[in-house]
Amino acid sequence: MKQHVFTRRAFSRGFVLTAPALITARPSNAQTGDREALVAAAKREGRVIVYSAYVSPLTHEPINKAFEQKYGIRVETFMARGPELRERMRVEALTGRFLGDVQHNASSTTMTMSEADKIVEPHGGLPGAARLKPEYAARADARQVPIFTINYGLLVNTAMVRDGDEPGGWLDLLDPKWKGKVLFDDPRATGGGRVMFHMTTDRFGREFHEKMARQEPGFSRDYGEAVRRVTRGEFAIYAPLIFSQAAPLKGLPVKYVVPREGVTYGSYCVSILRNPPHPAAARLLADFYLSDEAQGVYANTGHGVVIGDLKTPVAPDMRPLAGVKPLVDEDFTRIEPYLALAREIYK
Repeated sequence: MKQHVFTRRAFSRGFVLTAPALITARPSNAQTGDREALVAAAKREGRVIVYSAYVSPLTHEPINKAFEQKYGIRVETFMARGPELRERMRVEALTGRFLGDVQHNASSTTMTMSEADKIVEPHGGLPGAARLKPEYAARADARQVPIFTINYGLLVNTAMVRDGDEPGGWLDLLDPKWKGKVLFDDPRATGGGRVMFHMTTDRFGREFHEKMARQEPGFSRDYGEAVRRVTRGEFAIYAPLIFSQAAPLKGLPVKYVVPREGVTYGSYCVSILRNPPHPAAARLLADFYLSDEAQGVYANTGHGVVIGDLKTPVAPDMRPLAGVKPLVDEDFTRIEPYLALAREIYK
């Protein structure tokens, strides 16, 4: 099991993978139609290469290990921020050097890669998709299937805010007592703050953020540093907290709050890249993300699960995060206009 995080510097050095560059074989009817044949073909291929815009060894490592133990197929995961990863895949497609098999990315980004870049191909149907909750089944299509959600809520400094006095939802942030005490992930740039701005605007309207601007929030573009600033007491509240960061905060003077109105969130989807070198293993792994083993990993690390009948036990402190209520339906068709609106309001 091999993992690597691409940096801008490493990316600029060129192609460093060792997978055969020009293998473009497609799955046979037996591979796509019969699971035993698919598994046998995947085992013959012996490896599968994953490109992920979700830089999280916390989830990749145990899922890869479970897949390898079950099928004996080696998984190599390469992680990079979305724009760098997308550029790499575009270059591979342009040069005909197809190295990756599977990718996971935000749903909106995958849609762009499919329609504009033409770098993902139909997955041929994933049996595990039959287990999707209705709201996620509605977002699945021939080229991408949701596999988990990143959910966001509030982080509160318990030394600054008395128990029972913390905000219970997004609208509570407008209380005058929080003026100057709220730190936002910057909604004027891509990231969780932008997702929060988009969804809260859809739910509460522009006036919510116009009032919020008068609360004089601080801004950060570094998740880790933002959490540290709240822990140190520079701010009483941080929004939005990625709930998968909640577990490492145990023992610190902070706690997370699941907003009563619902969480802001982003779906991550799995897709099969165009001309994968290991087509059978790619499809087998793509379906594995919908298994109890993989969904259990997501649930136990603070992520939202997409299947409705999870059989894997979930730790008591993670159960509230595995099935949280979404604030609104996910619709990121207006990203640029909403970024412009955020810049207009939060000058």
